[in-house]
Amino acid sequence: MQTMRSELTGCPVIIGGGLAGLMTALRLAPRPVILLAKVPLNEGAASAWAQGGIAAAVGEDDRPALHAADTLAAGDGLNDPIVVSRIAAAAPAAIIELERHGVVFDRDKAGRLALGLEAAHARRRIVHVAGDGTGAAIMRALVAAVQATPSITVIEGLEARRLLIDDRGIAGVLAAGPSDACLLQTRRVVLATGGLGGLYAHTTNPLGAIGQGLALAARAGAALADMEFVQFHPTALDVGLDPMPLVSEAVRGEGAVLVDETGARFMAGKGHGELEPRDVVSRAVAAHIAAGHRVFLDARPALGADFVKHFPGITARCRAAGIDPVRQAIPVRPAVHYHMGGIAVDGEGRSTIEGLWACGEVAASGLHGANRLASNSLLEAVVMASAVADSLGNIEPAPLPAARPVALPSAPDVKALRGPIGERLGVVRDRAGLERAVDHLQPLAFKGGSAADPALVALMIATAALAREESRGGHWRADFPQTSPAWARRLVQRVHDTGTRLVCRAVPLSTVPQPLVAGA
Repeated sequence: MQTMRSELTGCPVIIGGGLAGLMTALRLAPRPVILLAKVPLNEGAASAWAQGGIAAAVGEDDRPALHAADTLAAGDGLNDPIVVSRIAAAAPAAIIELERHGVVFDRDKAGRLALGLEAAHARRRIVHVAGDGTGAAIMRALVAAVQATPSITVIEGLEARRLLIDDRGIAGVLAAGPSDACLLQTRRVVLATGGLGGLYAHTTNPLGAIGQGLALAARAGAALADMEFVQFHPTALDVGLDPMPLVSEAVRGEGAVLVDETGARFMAGKGHGELEPRDVVSRAVAAHIAAGHRVFLDARPALGADFVKHFPGITARCRAAGIDPVRQAIPVRPAVHYHMGGIAVDGEGRSTIEGLWACGEVAASGLHGANRLASNSLLEAVVMASAVADSLGNIEPAPLPAARPVALPSAPDVKALRGPIGERLGVVRDRAGLERAVDHLQPLAFKGGSAADPALVALMIATAALAREESRGGHWRADFPQTSPAWARRLVQRVHDTGTRLVCRAVPLSTVPQPLVAGA
């Protein structure tokens, strides 16, 4: 097993090459850091696939308080209002910061930022690049900025397998690639590993997004929160591809409607129709499919030939699958798109483990609550990366321990789990299915082997979903279809000290992560 070069020993290690990881590394410059990426930068990060854009109150009729109010409404009572207000207020500055790094956002003829509308937003506030190419454009700019920054050492092709812990907290990262393993000695680690959509049979996420950062944190003893809240995007392109290409919510924002094979618009008359929050639309689409229908997104009346101009990326993906959105309705179905839960962190991104920070989708910062508001995820990554960098930069790490031999865990493999996870932890859940999921996943999660880490992450979802006897946001129980005031609490989990089971308990919304360690 190799160890890192001596001049890099003790440097902070950022795990993850998406937006959150890149921004954290850039904000830490000129302090030396290591950026560990499982695949080459700009490949395999969900950030690059984001179509809609970044939510920011920059319009003349908008202000951060309205953005915060929409975020709280979507979060269904489980957001942290302080975090929501802070991130909404920081959004305009985040756009300016990205522009400084070379991102060129779309503007109107008057030179103002062009703003799109997405579901559950009261104003047009979605800042975008090349219509539906926001994520890819941001990633290209930030990857170039990282590659031009001498203080950032990028290590590609290695995935983190374990976090090493001693009585002072984080002690290192054990990483491995196809032919070798490496021990990175450090007291400071930032997890920016993204989400877990790859655990499911239907997902819009890269297939490598299987929650590995969640497993790393959990096996190190960190507290995780809100694991039951999984957001399904209601309009993934349903043509048999894996992963499923996303048909952005912005298409519905421009007037596209959901219809079935008969042409009937089944969301008509239901609140805001197709612009209801994602969980509402996803359940409606899933129910219509379960009733034997096919579902399509029809943009022809609203956009017609202008579809190509507004959504060139979606047009290309549809046409590659034999669908012309200018002349045809687009076949769609719900697919896992985002995970609101994650590593419990405070306002600085600190976990319950000394020396471990998290930001981006892998973290539960309190911004999203039970249901993420559209286009808040890229915003959170930018703002929280800055908070993490500021916090980490103010820490004087403890001396490193002597290197010691460590067993290398198997590379994670989720193939055998995707079907059962999708069936039992899907858009609609019930006790029987959740109990079957727990019974299936419990032994796999704690016996070792390639399925252990994915099974542990799925077990945390199942355990929290079984405990939460209500429906709220991205968690919907057929046997408890109402939201209950008694469940206006967060569910926090950790691996028991024996390493053989999970401990799950409900905590008040105001509880910050650090006290969760004791008695969790």
